[in-house]
Amino acid sequence: MTIKAKLSLLITIIVTIILGLNISIFYYSSKSDLQSNAEQRMMTFAKQIGANLEAAEKSKNEMEQTLGEKLRAVALAVQSELDPHIDNVTNEQLIALSKKLDVDNISLWKRTVNDIVVLKSSAPEEINQSSKTWDYWYTAFNQLFDLKSVTVPKGQTLAHYWSGPYQYSTTDPSHVNKWGNYYDGTTDYMINPYVNAQVFLDYENNTGTNSIIRRLLADNPDILEVSGFDPEFFGKPEILKIKKGKIVRNLDVRPVPFGEYKLKDEESDAENVREAVETGQSVTSRSKASGKSLLKSFIPLNNLGKPLVVGVSFDYSSIRASLNHQLFVNCMISLCLVVAAWIVSYVIAGFLIRPLRYILDNVNELAKGKFGSPIAIRRWDELGHLTFSVNTMANNLQSYMGRLKDSAEELRSTKEYLESFFKHTSDAIHVTDLDGKVIQVNDAFETMFGWSSSEVLHHELKHVPDNQMSEYAAIRGRIKQGESITDFETMRQRKDGQFIDVSITVSPIRGNQDEIVAIAEICRNITARKQSDEVIRRTEKLSVIGQLAAGVAHEIRNPLTTLRGFVQLNKQQGSLSPAYLDIMLSELERINFIVSEFLVLAKPQVNRYQPIDIRRLLDDMIALLDSQANLINVKFERLYGNDVPMLVCEENQLKQVFLNVIKNSIEAMEGIGGTITIELDYAPSREAVVIRFIDEGRGISEEDMARLGEPFFTRKATGNGLGLMVSQRIIANHKGTMQITSKQGEGTCVEIRLSTASK
Repeated sequence: MTIKAKLSLLITIIVTIILGLNISIFYYSSKSDLQSNAEQRMMTFAKQIGANLEAAEKSKNEMEQTLGEKLRAVALAVQSELDPHIDNVTNEQLIALSKKLDVDNISLWKRTVNDIVVLKSSAPEEINQSSKTWDYWYTAFNQLFDLKSVTVPKGQTLAHYWSGPYQYSTTDPSHVNKWGNYYDGTTDYMINPYVNAQVFLDYENNTGTNSIIRRLLADNPDILEVSGFDPEFFGKPEILKIKKGKIVRNLDVRPVPFGEYKLKDEESDAENVREAVETGQSVTSRSKASGKSLLKSFIPLNNLGKPLVVGVSFDYSSIRASLNHQLFVNCMISLCLVVAAWIVSYVIAGFLIRPLRYILDNVNELAKGKFGSPIAIRRWDELGHLTFSVNTMANNLQSYMGRLKDSAEELRSTKEYLESFFKHTSDAIHVTDLDGKVIQVNDAFETMFGWSSSEVLHHELKHVPDNQMSEYAAIRGRIKQGESITDFETMRQRKDGQFIDVSITVSPIRGNQDEIVAIAEICRNITARKQSDEVIRRTEKLSVIGQLAAGVAHEIRNPLTTLRGFVQLNKQQGSLSPAYLDIMLSELERINFIVSEFLVLAKPQVNRYQPIDIRRLLDDMIALLDSQANLINVKFERLYGNDVPMLVCEENQLKQVFLNVIKNSIEAMEGIGGTITIELDYAPSREAVVIRFIDEGRGISEEDMARLGEPFFTRKATGNGLGLMVSQRIIANHKGTMQITSKQGEGTCVEIRLSTASK
């Protein structure tokens, strides 16, 4: 798609989005307004019903009270006409009185042990009727017989009199009656006259609330239904009575006392009725019933003596139809505007991008590698600046292309060099993934370990001895944390089972996101070097023993002279005292110690790393060399710190190091004399034991300091130049350091640091 088309399309899309937002805002605004208007109409509707209902209820109550007072007057007239004992009253008398007093029937109730029943009546079907199951009617009857004021909230209460609400007759469910009940204690029965109350139902249907609702619905076709809900009974199981085999809904427990309730959503409606009663505010909700989409409002009425809720169901489809019509009109207008915007934007885009064509042609030339045709700049707006930038880019690209060619050649050369190094180096190199599987090896690896690349690729390498698996796992763990291991001396196993000494360097290989993706290990076979080091150490030991022999011979001669004298004395006297024998034993132990130390230095020892008290080790070496030092007037001073921990090391190798260092200090002070200070301390922050040998000898020149540790370099007439080299190697094997500082004419300090974690 061309820029011209894209630009016009972009403008069209923007216009479409703006118009769409406008339509959406208008749609939801109109929807809210229409719904608000519908709610307001329903609220007005409910208030009108409430006002009419209040007036109708007031009229009905007045009629009911008038009728109740009339029934009380009839009861008083009946009382004056009848004997006070029910046994002396006949049903015929009650029939005659009913006609005389213009009531439908008269019944006489008598209280029994556990019930109140009709014993005499002008209506034969009423006789023996029980009231025990009549709920609050039975309560009111008992209160009348107890000569108490009736406290039942329903009905009409007067002195010794209570008239219940009009209700369906128990003996004839097709009739609605109004009853009056009178008892003042002068008779042994309660007088109960009653009349037909169908007039009240006719009033509700023809003149009262239901009539008003029908008229309002006829004038408002959008309002589908109006229902009056009694919160006390609505949403609960309906109370039904069976009278004479006919199911009857009592008029005083109706969940919907007026209006109709055909558009039912009982669970939701019950919750809305409850909320309207509790909050005292109208509640509106969307609902569906009988396949119709409804907007229902529930308006509480609190001025009728008991809480009632008017439910108004509005036909939501009328709102939707109006909205859909408005939406259709707006969409058609917007479609016309979008088409117009696309045409105009296409024309404008063609005019704007004309200069870009020239730039595009030049860029195409640059893409072909032609950098010598700059674009003429005719304007200094954004396109002019773009033209200038394209020309500058062409010049830079021409320069960069030359550099890239040079860099590519250099990279190719470097790659070949690295590949050659990897392939031809004498060190074995293998690369493993993070799971330990081999992904690359070089030729030297095959030569050193005996496995071919096909045998180890994509498999775990079995070249670590069993006793070093924990060490190997620790090394890989450190590498995965980003560390590197350099020149770590250990042991590995070849394919044929042979063990070789190696020095390994292990490094992580990182990916593009600097994450560790593999581990590279370089192994150098140092078996021959280890063997050479052992030969050198033995040679140095023999050299040290030879040099020590002269100094120690004098010291051994002294105890031998003493022993000889005591032996001669024993020969002359025949026996010696125990004190002389103790002296002889002491001298023999001294000779044995010196000779045993020579044996330790002379014979090969198996490396055994174990905790050693470094103080004791230093004291042994001082005792061994003390005789040689005394010959040239050299003394030892010990400065040992407190809390120096045990050191895990190879005791015989450290003895060789200390022997070399102390002997060198003694020889440096020959002809001068003085003190050799041996300091021992512990550095907790570095977890290291620090040992310093400080002499007061001739010192070492700067020229010789640079060559210290070189094999066979020595200024001694009888030396071989291997002692210091061997000592440094031993300290390195213990993961320690040796540092020598010296000043000519003042002396030399040799500082050895050994980690307390060395093994």
